[in-house]
Formats: sequence, C-alpha cells, structure tokens
Amino acid sequence: MYIEVLRKIRRRLLEQASNAGFAPHAQKALGIGAGGDKTFPVDKIAEDLIISELESSGLALSVVSEEYGRKEINGGGHTVLIDPVDGSKNAISGLPFYCTSIAIAEGATIGSVVFAYVINLVNGDEFRAGKGKGAFLNDEKISAQGDDEFSLVAYEAQAPGRDLAKIIPLLGKAHKTRCFGATALDLAYVGYGAISVFVSPSPSRSFDFAAGWLLVKEAGGVFTDTKGGSVEDLGMGLERIAPLLASGNRRLHEKALRLLQT
Repeated sequence: MYIEVLRKIRRRLLEQASNAGFAPHAQKALGIGAGGDKTFPVDKIAEDLIISELESSGLALSVVSEEYGRKEINGGGHTVLIDPVDGSKNAISGLPFYCTSIAIAEGATIGSVVFAYVINLVNGDEFRAGKGKGAFLNDEKISAQGDDEFSLVAYEAQAPGRDLAKIIPLLGKAHKTRCFGATALDLAYVGYGAISVFVSPSPSRSFDFAAGWLLVKEAGGVFTDTKGGSVEDLGMGLERIAPLLASGNRRLHEKALRLLQT
C-alpha cells in the first residue's frame, strides 16, 4: 500500500531535489540535524518534500528522520525511517553517488522492517524490497553475489585514522576496494551483486542501514555487525548503534569475519 506514495516521492525528488546540491549556496550548512550531522540545503529540501508527501497520503505513520528527528503523522502508526540524502557530502561536492533511503517497519526493531525503498538521486534507479517478496531494481528481481571471491569490497570510514586500521586485513584480500560515501546505496549494490562485501567499522544509525538491511537479506545476502552478531533486535532511533558487515552470501561473510578478527 506504500509503493504509490513512495514512487510519487521519487518523482518529486528527481524533479526538485536531485540537483539542489549544486546550487551556489549549497555547501553552507544550515545547522546540525537530529542525527548529529550537518544539515545542508539539499538535506532540508529532500526531507521537507518527503514529509509533506507522507502527511498528504493520509497514512498513519511515526517518522524517524536524520534531520527532523521524530514526528507523528496522522496520529502515528508504522515506523518510517528516513535518510533524506544519504551521501549529502557527495551531493554538495558534485560527486555523483547519493540517494534517499526509506524503510517501513511494523515494530521497534531492525528485524521488523517490512519494506525498503532506496532512490539513486543521480540516475533515478529505484531499489525496493518487501519482506518475503524479494529485492528489485526498477522492477527486475536482483540477487547478491553467488561466489566467494572478494571481487569488490566497499567500505565507509567515518574516522579514517581509526577505521581503516580495523579493516585493512579485509581490504588487503580484495581485488578492488571502493569508498563511495553513501551507506544505503552501497548496501543496495550488495543486493544487486555489484559489491561483494560492505563494511563500516564505526557504529551506524538505524536510518542509515534499515532499508539496506532488508534489500541485502531479500537478495540472498548476509547482514550482521562486524563481529557476526545479529542486528535484527537493535532498536530504531537517532543514536549510532552498530558497526556493519554485509556480504553477498554466507561463504563471503564468514571469510570477511575471519579477516576482521585478525
């Protein structure tokens, strides 16, 4: 019942927000968002648009968003976790890798996410997943990597001086490595099979990875914290809660875990 609303949001974002990061004033921060990061004009434009559409949908929702924080819509209901622009630093710098991430949950934990929607704001691609219904890119069903080769390992380094040392053993075994700078889109491409493993050694917030968690799982991948622990019982909110490891399959994941423990 959400897909029509989400696709309307996608259309409006691509019309109004996807190029907002390149305006002359775009690199000046407006302040600090509820999630603790700087809020740029592109973040505010995207968030206002998304919340406006959710309010006009008539759906009863409880929103958790990176910039706004918590907001009850039409009395509150299913939880909607929103990262209006994941990769906003890329957007304001002119680097073409950033997205909008929306996850819908029936309960209060990551494991209760039932629908995921990630919009590539550069090319308009739509990644979506429904619990028990598979993962899709633009209506084509997708699958994560099937073999156990570290063809491409992607990572996020929030504090490079600290984070890189933790993951060097894994990066050293990869054929190629990349740091793209947008966690939700990284995870979507794990589900697509383009990225073998994604690792983020510093704790991430739930709205950074909730949609990506379901996309990876529904595409056949494996998703835990960096010690192999489940993230499904973790609560959803604004605090940073877990370092992340997502892989195309169990064999890849076990190899990655062993390397991270060395």
